[in-house]
Amino acid sequence: MHIRVETTFADIAADDWGRLAGASRQDAHLPYNPFVSHAFLSSLEESGCATAETGWLGQHLLLEDADGTLLGALPAYLKNHSQGEYVFDHGWADAFERAGGRYYPKLQASIPFTPATGPRLLHRIGQPVAPTQAALAEGLKELTRRHGVSSAHVTFVPEEEMPALEAAGYLHRTDQQFHFLNEGYGSHEDFLETLASRKRKALRKERRAALENGIAIDWLTGKDLTEAVWDQFFTFYMDTGSRKWGRPYLNRRFYSLIGERMADDILLVMAKRDGRYIAGAINFIGGDTLFGRHWGCIEDHPFLHFEVCYHQAIDFAIAKGLGRVEAGAQGEHKLARGYLPVTTHSAHYIAHAGLRRAVADYLERERQDVEAMGDYLAEHGPFRRGGGDHNETE
Repeated sequence: MHIRVETTFADIAADDWGRLAGASRQDAHLPYNPFVSHAFLSSLEESGCATAETGWLGQHLLLEDADGTLLGALPAYLKNHSQGEYVFDHGWADAFERAGGRYYPKLQASIPFTPATGPRLLHRIGQPVAPTQAALAEGLKELTRRHGVSSAHVTFVPEEEMPALEAAGYLHRTDQQFHFLNEGYGSHEDFLETLASRKRKALRKERRAALENGIAIDWLTGKDLTEAVWDQFFTFYMDTGSRKWGRPYLNRRFYSLIGERMADDILLVMAKRDGRYIAGAINFIGGDTLFGRHWGCIEDHPFLHFEVCYHQAIDFAIAKGLGRVEAGAQGEHKLARGYLPVTTHSAHYIAHAGLRRAVADYLERERQDVEAMGDYLAEHGPFRRGGGDHNETE
């Protein structure tokens, strides 16, 4: 086996990539994750969102056999900043540079602008997993040394991939998100019945209030995703993104590309009033998970954000038999709406020995804090007492 590096998905065959576990719906071994699909990753590059000009120079590791058959892969980028990652290392960078080091550029193995857990050490369907994961973990370290950069970061890693990375000398970092777990509910009402009475009444009231003023909700997917619909959603995205981040990461071209390439993997939840859309949220449909991503609006209405982003996502997951809703990074306000704390994982290879020791000490304390906070939040969740342990890791 050997590893080669490609700088763009345009030079990686989509059919070959689709034979990697989790990267397409043809694989029954690992649930499909739309963010590691060739369609999603190539759209980020082709649209100009994740390119060298925006600080995301592709360094995608491809593990091949002697005949050139793709056995595994790791999407990665050479970066000169830490924006669009959602696992924050700005403090590490500042400390290292104050000490005379050079933190940037660095290698980032992740899905740009996407705080969603999914396979990173991708292996070919039907091939041995352990040697592929080990080769990719070592390959990223070698690429770090070859470029002479400070570090390599593998973020939003499935927990089952962490042993291979830790065995290769990567440091383990944890964080927290809030996910809805579908316990086989037949309806949203079935889910509400598992909540404490006061919480249940509050959510019913919230949902009624969100749809006052004549607001209706549409679910749009597949052929519903016309260019006119994307125009409207992009207006929402730009309005909210400009206020939240200053400069939104994604452009209009990106939405056209994913609309062409993966429309059946996308759900737009759109709110309509007086015959026009006024708000919306984009979700991506995985094999067993609905991934909530961006929200935006051009009119402010009480509780509409919660309805469009969280309650409607639960409705869709229950209706389609999906096991989970991941509603993006952070947000303790999700807890009251039935989204429970779960642990997320990342792995960090630090080349400089001094920086590595400092980061390792920090991460040991941080992991303890994350675990304690998860336990506290799970204990104060909205579910009735005696309903079982709803906290989990992933």
